[in-house]
Amino acid sequence: MAENKSCAFRTSIGGQALIEGILMRGPERQAIVVRDQEGQLVEKTEELRFIRDRYPILGVPLIRGTVNFLDSMVSGVKALMYSAEFYPDEAEPSRLEQWLEKHLGSKKLESAVVALAVALGVGMSIFLFLVLPTFLTGGLLHFVPDFPLWGRNLLEGILKIVIFLIYLIVCSRQKDIYRVFQYHGAEHKTIFCYEAGLPLTVENVRIQPRHHPRCGTSFLFVVIFVSILFSGVVFGLWPITNVWLRTAVHLLLLPLVVGVTYEFNRWVGRHVQENRLARILTAPGLWMQNFTTNEPDDAMIEVAIRSLELVLPSEKGKDAW
Repeated sequence: MAENKSCAFRTSIGGQALIEGILMRGPERQAIVVRDQEGQLVEKTEELRFIRDRYPILGVPLIRGTVNFLDSMVSGVKALMYSAEFYPDEAEPSRLEQWLEKHLGSKKLESAVVALAVALGVGMSIFLFLVLPTFLTGGLLHFVPDFPLWGRNLLEGILKIVIFLIYLIVCSRQKDIYRVFQYHGAEHKTIFCYEAGLPLTVENVRIQPRHHPRCGTSFLFVVIFVSILFSGVVFGLWPITNVWLRTAVHLLLLPLVVGVTYEFNRWVGRHVQENRLARILTAPGLWMQNFTTNEPDDAMIEVAIRSLELVLPSEKGKDAW
């Protein structure tokens, strides 16, 4: 497997694919690089200010996972909106959009849109991968009242994975998403090239694998898997059949699930190259990336290289994972 290539070191730098561009986040700054409609690279950099610097408790293990997840979602939505400005929708703004901009102003409207997008994204994920399986298995009890609780827990877990797979497959088949997933592949390849200690050239990046163990796709899959384990233990010790109460317990467990998953990803990021157990545990998440990453062209690789160059730390090694 190409993913098993040895690396000079592991970096904490990560990124996100955008519309014809890439967001990269390093230890000191983040950068957005977009290729506009004229084919030129447009760059935007921003110094990072971490909330954990003001509130150290938010940086401790298990807590920092949820904080970093929400922070990355907010910055990701903002970056996505920025990249979309280079490829505007030709349709006239709706009356609602015009009214909101008039009464809120562009800055407040942007903040409101970002908050709404994050809330909808988190809410949709919770509904699809946590709430929906619980309600589906709850409905089963109306037809099979004596269905064993352990069987319901198992079925609920299987449904979570199946729904997640269907979601990835449907997304991967959208024509507009295909190029975004190509940029996703370019981001992974560029980070691998940097970790291998090779010069950041198109030729060196092109030959790198496109599946990375610290990818967001793998993170979401592990979140689902960890939630299945936690639910099995909790509902095994505390048998709950009421659908609403089970849903409430799932939601209460979610911050802990995200925190544990984040720490797991950190451990994997350090040891996946030399630890066989880490490679086995990350294999399903890497396989899932077949749906969310595509092979990029050279122009996309150029965007990824430039975005990575802009976030390299001033002090060598500061970004070590």
